[in-house]
Amino acid sequence: MAIQATTQRRISFLQIAITLQTLTIFLQAVSAGLLLTSSYGETLHSVGARVMYGASMLYVLAAVLAWKPGGGSPRPVWHAAGFLVLASVQVVLGIAHIPSVHLPLGVLMFGLSVLALARR
Repeated sequence: MAIQATTQRRISFLQIAITLQTLTIFLQAVSAGLLLTSSYGETLHSVGARVMYGASMLYVLAAVLAWKPGGGSPRPVWHAAGFLVLASVQVVLGIAHIPSVHLPLGVLMFGLSVLALARR
């Protein structure tokens, strides 16, 4: 008699939030390219910045909700809060038109977001 072990992998709200954040940062890179080549790129990049910032706030909310009820480690909350700080700096640098810091910070944020996604 063979026993079949089934493993079900549930996708958590935290994983969805990190995935959404990573996707919005990637789309920001795409819209940055459009910013240089088309007339509607600036509008698309501006709207994308708001969506990315909202996704970062959603990540903080998801991290707090995952931590508090389960009594787990607060580490994801610190990561999410740190990312929100980076997103805030990124928005300020974008508004101030400082691409020499804005672009590398965007690459760093994408890398950190992919890393957080891989950890989940």
